[in-house]
Amino acid sequence: MRYRTLPNTDLSVSTVGFGLWTVAMPWWGIDDDAVGLHLMRRAYDLGITFFDTADTYGEGKGETLLADALGDRRDKIVIGTKFGYDFYNTPDQKGQRERPQDFRPEFIRFACEQSLQRLGTDYIDIYQMHNPRLPAVMDDDIFATLEDLKAEGKIRHYAAALGPANGWEAEGLALMRSRKIAALQVIYNMFEQEPGRVLIEASEPAGVGVLVRVPHSSGLLEGKYTLETKFEKGDHRAHRPREWLIEGLQKLEP
Repeated sequence: MRYRTLPNTDLSVSTVGFGLWTVAMPWWGIDDDAVGLHLMRRAYDLGITFFDTADTYGEGKGETLLADALGDRRDKIVIGTKFGYDFYNTPDQKGQRERPQDFRPEFIRFACEQSLQRLGTDYIDIYQMHNPRLPAVMDDDIFATLEDLKAEGKIRHYAAALGPANGWEAEGLALMRSRKIAALQVIYNMFEQEPGRVLIEASEPAGVGVLVRVPHSSGLLEGKYTLETKFEKGDHRAHRPREWLIEGLQKLEP
């Protein structure tokens, strides 16, 4: 395994990370917690030290799973988690749709404390805004709160995870230009290169790290799908149009 230090930080992370969305939610075919725990421990044994989750993954389950799997190795791993979605006050809003966002300072503090408890730790290495829009990016109160959390030792660095439909290029460029973020998390792979390419190119002169997710294009690049592949009703990929599978397989043809 190789390791890199995020620019302008003291965080050394494995170049391959472990994203907990796939094990904290049943949307990817894994509904057995024991499988998720085994995968995380095996990943650690293979040298992976960066584990990325979010408070909204399974309504906190991703964080508690990580604590169960590697809580005894806290000083040897780097934890990234996310905040900004209010699932505490919207228990009836579940499934493949976006929860209401809340970036008020008091909610950020509340969410941070809840994440710390679930993770079984007294600090978070990379605390990420989850799919922020421009109004949140331009809100000074949010970043004053994050700076306070840093000063209090509750978080080491703050960052942002950007979503393709929920804020992307404009938000990423504005964050790198006007905020002291440690990293941007973006989608980037052989099929989905924009606007990730723009943000990656802008990150180096800005001194901002990049965390890439969905490198396998939701499984298309793994070579396991065919035109006969069917996804279960609750699978995240079942909500994609059929053309996503057809066109992806055509691109993979020699």
